[in-house]
Amino acid sequence: MAGHSKWATTKHKKAAIDAKRAKAFAKYIKAIEVAARAGGADIAGNPALDLAINKAKKQSVPNDNIDRAVKRGAGLTGEVIDYTEIIYEVRGPNGSALMVECLTDNKNRAASDVRVAVTRNGGTIADPGSVAFLFNRQGVVRLPAEGKTEDDILMAVLEAGAEEVVESGGNFEIMSDPSDLRAVAEALDAAEIHYDTDEVEFVPTMHVELDASDARTFLKLADALEDLDDVQSVYDNVDLSPEVMAELEKDD
Repeated sequence: MAGHSKWATTKHKKAAIDAKRAKAFAKYIKAIEVAARAGGADIAGNPALDLAINKAKKQSVPNDNIDRAVKRGAGLTGEVIDYTEIIYEVRGPNGSALMVECLTDNKNRAASDVRVAVTRNGGTIADPGSVAFLFNRQGVVRLPAEGKTEDDILMAVLEAGAEEVVESGGNFEIMSDPSDLRAVAEALDAAEIHYDTDEVEFVPTMHVELDASDARTFLKLADALEDLDDVQSVYDNVDLSPEVMAELEKDD
Protein backbone atom coordinates (compact mmCIF):
# COMPACT_ATOMS: atom_id res chain seq x y z
CA MET A 1 0.00 0.00 0.00
CA ALA A 2 1.07 3.50 -0.71
CA GLY A 3 0.48 6.57 1.37
CA HIS A 4 1.16 7.07 5.04
CA SER A 5 2.26 3.48 5.73
CA LYS A 6 5.76 4.96 5.42
CA TRP A 7 5.09 6.34 8.90
CA ALA A 8 4.72 2.90 10.46
CA THR A 9 6.56 3.08 13.77
CA THR A 10 6.55 0.20 16.21
CA LYS A 11 3.02 -1.08 15.63
CA HIS A 12 4.08 -4.64 14.93
CA LYS A 13 1.22 -6.50 16.57
CA LYS A 14 0.21 -9.55 14.58
CA ALA A 15 -3.45 -8.52 14.30
CA ALA A 16 -2.47 -5.16 12.84
CA ILE A 17 -0.09 -6.78 10.36
CA ASP A 18 -2.73 -9.31 9.30
CA ALA A 19 -5.29 -6.54 8.83
CA LYS A 20 -2.90 -4.52 6.64
CA ARG A 21 -2.08 -7.63 4.62
CA ALA A 22 -5.76 -8.40 4.07
CA LYS A 23 -6.37 -4.79 3.01
CA ALA A 24 -3.46 -4.94 0.56
CA PHE A 25 -4.80 -8.19 -0.90
CA ALA A 26 -8.24 -6.59 -1.34
CA LYS A 27 -6.68 -3.73 -3.29
CA TYR A 28 -5.05 -6.06 -5.81
CA ILE A 29 -8.17 -8.24 -6.06
CA LYS A 30 -10.28 -5.19 -6.93
CA ALA A 31 -7.79 -4.18 -9.63
CA ILE A 32 -8.04 -7.68 -11.15
CA GLU A 33 -11.85 -7.56 -11.08
CA VAL A 34 -11.89 -4.15 -12.78
CA ALA A 35 -9.46 -5.28 -15.49
CA ALA A 36 -11.37 -8.53 -16.11
CA ARG A 37 -14.67 -6.65 -16.34
CA ALA A 38 -13.21 -4.19 -18.85
CA GLY A 39 -11.36 -6.66 -21.09
CA GLY A 40 -12.46 -10.21 -20.33
CA ALA A 41 -10.81 -13.17 -18.61
CA ASP A 42 -8.22 -14.04 -21.28
CA ILE A 43 -4.91 -12.49 -20.26
CA ALA A 44 -3.51 -13.00 -23.76
CA GLY A 45 -5.98 -10.41 -25.04
CA ASN A 46 -6.15 -8.29 -21.91
CA PRO A 47 -2.83 -6.63 -21.04
CA ALA A 48 -4.38 -4.72 -18.12
CA LEU A 49 -5.52 -7.99 -16.55
CA ASP A 50 -2.10 -9.59 -17.12
CA LEU A 51 -0.46 -6.62 -15.36
CA ALA A 52 -2.96 -6.67 -12.47
CA ILE A 53 -2.40 -10.42 -11.94
CA ASN A 54 1.40 -10.02 -12.01
CA LYS A 55 1.21 -7.26 -9.39
CA ALA A 56 -1.00 -9.40 -7.18
CA LYS A 57 1.35 -12.37 -7.46
CA LYS A 58 4.30 -10.13 -6.63
CA GLN A 59 2.53 -9.27 -3.36
CA SER A 60 1.88 -12.99 -2.63
CA VAL A 61 -1.88 -12.88 -3.19
CA PRO A 62 -2.96 -16.57 -3.29
CA ASN A 63 -3.66 -18.01 -6.75
CA ASP A 64 -7.15 -19.16 -5.71
CA ASN A 65 -8.07 -15.58 -4.79
CA ILE A 66 -6.71 -14.36 -8.11
CA ASP A 67 -8.64 -16.97 -10.12
CA ARG A 68 -11.90 -16.14 -8.32
CA ALA A 69 -11.35 -12.42 -8.92
CA VAL A 70 -10.83 -12.98 -12.66
CA LYS A 71 -14.04 -15.02 -12.89
CA ARG A 72 -16.04 -12.53 -10.83
CA GLY A 73 -14.82 -9.58 -12.84
CA ALA A 74 -15.46 -11.28 -16.17
CA GLY A 75 -19.02 -12.17 -15.10
CA LEU A 76 -18.40 -15.93 -15.09
CA THR A 77 -19.87 -16.41 -11.59
CA GLY A 78 -23.13 -14.56 -12.18
CA GLU A 79 -22.05 -11.66 -9.97
CA VAL A 80 -22.04 -8.14 -11.39
CA ILE A 81 -18.86 -6.27 -10.47
CA ASP A 82 -19.07 -2.58 -11.24
CA TYR A 83 -16.59 -0.31 -9.46
CA THR A 84 -16.35 3.46 -9.68
CA GLU A 85 -13.14 5.36 -8.92
CA ILE A 86 -13.58 8.43 -6.72
CA ILE A 87 -10.87 10.74 -5.40
CA TYR A 88 -11.45 12.79 -2.25
CA GLU A 89 -9.30 15.75 -1.26
CA VAL A 90 -8.81 16.17 2.48
CA ARG A 91 -7.20 18.80 4.68
CA GLY A 92 -5.53 17.65 7.88
CA PRO A 93 -3.88 19.56 10.74
CA ASN A 94 -1.56 22.52 10.15
CA GLY A 95 -1.52 22.57 6.35
CA SER A 96 -1.29 18.82 5.84
CA ALA A 97 -3.15 17.46 2.83
CA LEU A 98 -4.30 14.01 1.75
CA MET A 99 -5.49 12.55 -1.54
CA VAL A 100 -7.80 9.59 -0.97
CA GLU A 101 -8.38 7.13 -3.81
CA CYS A 102 -11.52 5.00 -3.58
CA LEU A 103 -12.70 2.12 -5.74
CA THR A 104 -16.28 1.31 -4.79
CA ASP A 105 -19.42 -0.47 -5.91
CA ASN A 106 -21.50 1.95 -3.80
CA LYS A 107 -20.70 5.64 -4.19
CA ASN A 108 -23.08 6.75 -1.43
CA ARG A 109 -21.50 4.37 1.08
CA ALA A 110 -17.98 5.46 0.13
CA ALA A 111 -18.87 9.14 0.41
CA SER A 112 -20.51 8.66 3.79
CA ASP A 113 -17.68 6.52 5.20
CA VAL A 114 -14.98 8.96 4.06
CA ARG A 115 -16.87 11.96 5.42
CA VAL A 116 -17.36 10.33 8.83
CA ALA A 117 -13.71 9.21 9.03
CA VAL A 118 -12.51 12.72 8.15
CA THR A 119 -14.80 14.73 10.42
CA ARG A 120 -14.29 12.45 13.43
CA ASN A 121 -10.50 12.54 13.15
CA GLY A 122 -9.57 16.18 12.88
CA GLY A 123 -9.81 16.70 9.12
CA THR A 124 -12.08 18.46 6.64
CA ILE A 125 -13.24 17.47 3.16
CA ALA A 126 -11.76 20.00 0.73
CA ASP A 127 -13.32 21.42 -2.43
CA PRO A 128 -12.22 19.62 -5.63
CA GLY A 129 -8.92 21.05 -6.85
CA SER A 130 -8.06 22.86 -3.62
CA VAL A 131 -5.68 20.09 -2.50
CA ALA A 132 -4.91 18.31 -5.78
CA PHE A 133 -2.68 21.17 -6.99
CA LEU A 134 -0.23 20.28 -4.18
CA PHE A 135 0.48 16.92 -5.86
CA ASN A 136 1.75 15.61 -9.19
CA ARG A 137 0.63 12.31 -10.71
CA GLN A 138 3.78 10.19 -11.14
CA GLY A 139 4.90 6.63 -11.66
CA VAL A 140 6.76 5.40 -8.58
CA VAL A 141 8.77 2.19 -8.23
CA ARG A 142 10.04 1.27 -4.76
CA LEU A 143 12.85 -1.17 -4.03
CA PRO A 144 15.14 -1.95 -1.09
CA ALA A 145 18.39 0.03 -1.19
CA GLU A 146 20.60 -2.59 0.42
CA GLY A 147 23.35 -3.91 -1.82
CA LYS A 148 22.69 -1.35 -4.57
CA THR A 149 23.83 2.19 -5.33
CA GLU A 150 21.92 5.01 -6.95
CA ASP A 151 24.19 4.62 -10.00
CA ASP A 152 23.27 0.92 -10.27
CA ILE A 153 19.59 1.83 -10.42
CA LEU A 154 20.08 4.77 -12.80
CA MET A 155 22.07 2.63 -15.23
CA ALA A 156 19.18 0.17 -15.40
CA VAL A 157 16.26 2.59 -15.79
CA LEU A 158 17.48 5.84 -17.36
CA GLU A 159 16.74 4.84 -20.95
CA ALA A 160 13.32 3.53 -19.91
CA GLY A 161 12.18 7.03 -18.98
CA ALA A 162 13.06 7.31 -15.29
CA GLU A 163 13.25 10.95 -14.23
CA GLU A 164 14.74 10.68 -10.76
CA VAL A 165 16.03 8.17 -8.20
CA VAL A 166 15.80 9.17 -4.55
CA GLU A 167 16.80 7.31 -1.41
CA SER A 168 14.21 7.32 1.37
CA GLY A 169 14.28 5.33 4.58
CA GLY A 170 16.37 2.42 3.33
CA ASN A 171 14.55 2.29 -0.02
CA PHE A 172 15.05 3.72 -3.47
CA GLU A 173 12.13 5.44 -5.16
CA ILE A 174 12.26 5.73 -8.93
CA MET A 175 10.10 8.55 -10.31
CA SER A 176 8.80 8.64 -13.86
CA ASP A 177 5.97 9.94 -15.97
CA PRO A 178 2.97 7.60 -15.49
CA SER A 179 3.19 6.59 -19.15
CA ASP A 180 6.77 5.34 -18.60
CA LEU A 181 6.07 3.34 -15.43
CA ARG A 182 5.67 -0.02 -17.19
CA ALA A 183 8.89 0.48 -19.16
CA VAL A 184 10.82 1.33 -15.98
CA ALA A 185 9.51 -1.79 -14.23
CA GLU A 186 10.39 -3.94 -17.23
CA ALA A 187 13.90 -2.43 -17.31
CA LEU A 188 14.39 -3.50 -13.68
CA ASP A 189 13.11 -6.99 -14.52
CA ALA A 190 15.59 -7.17 -17.42
CA ALA A 191 18.42 -6.11 -15.09
CA GLU A 192 17.26 -8.71 -12.54
CA ILE A 193 16.77 -6.00 -9.92
CA HIS A 194 13.96 -6.89 -7.50
CA TYR A 195 11.43 -4.16 -6.72
CA ASP A 196 8.58 -4.12 -4.22
CA THR A 197 5.89 -2.00 -5.87
CA ASP A 198 5.25 -0.09 -9.09
CA GLU A 199 2.25 2.24 -8.95
CA VAL A 200 0.95 5.53 -10.30
CA GLU A 201 0.73 7.77 -7.23
CA PHE A 202 0.02 11.29 -6.09
CA VAL A 203 3.44 12.71 -5.19
CA PRO A 204 3.55 15.99 -3.20
CA THR A 205 5.32 18.95 -4.76
CA MET A 206 6.33 20.20 -1.30
CA HIS A 207 6.14 18.81 2.23
CA VAL A 208 4.64 20.10 5.46
CA GLU A 209 6.43 19.43 8.76
CA LEU A 210 4.24 18.62 11.76
CA ASP A 211 5.02 18.70 15.46
CA ALA A 212 4.23 15.64 17.58
CA SER A 213 0.74 16.82 18.54
CA ASP A 214 -0.32 17.53 14.96
CA ALA A 215 1.40 14.34 13.80
CA ARG A 216 -0.75 12.28 16.18
CA THR A 217 -3.91 13.87 14.76
CA PHE A 218 -2.69 13.38 11.20
CA LEU A 219 -1.80 9.70 11.72
CA LYS A 220 -5.17 9.04 13.36
CA LEU A 221 -6.88 10.62 10.36
CA ALA A 222 -4.76 8.74 7.81
CA ASP A 223 -5.28 5.44 9.65
CA ALA A 224 -9.06 5.93 9.75
CA LEU A 225 -9.11 6.54 6.00
CA GLU A 226 -6.82 3.63 5.12
CA ASP A 227 -8.98 1.27 7.19
CA LEU A 228 -12.07 1.92 5.03
CA ASP A 229 -12.95 -0.94 2.69
CA ASP A 230 -13.59 1.35 -0.28
CA VAL A 231 -10.26 3.19 0.05
CA GLN A 232 -7.51 1.92 -2.23
CA SER A 233 -4.71 4.37 -1.36
CA VAL A 234 -4.01 7.43 0.76
CA TYR A 235 -1.30 9.93 -0.21
CA ASP A 236 -0.07 12.86 1.86
CA ASN A 237 2.34 15.79 1.89
CA VAL A 238 3.61 15.27 5.45
CA ASP A 239 7.23 15.17 6.55
CA LEU A 240 7.97 14.00 10.11
CA SER A 241 11.37 14.82 11.57
CA PRO A 242 13.42 12.13 13.35
CA GLU A 243 12.70 13.95 16.63
CA VAL A 244 8.93 13.79 16.08
CA MET A 245 9.15 10.15 14.99
CA ALA A 246 11.09 9.35 18.18
CA GLU A 247 8.40 11.02 20.26
CA LEU A 248 5.68 9.07 18.50
CA GLU A 249 7.60 5.84 19.14
CA LYS A 250 7.11 6.46 22.86
CA ASP A 251 3.33 6.33 22.40
CA ASP A 252 3.33 2.67 21.36
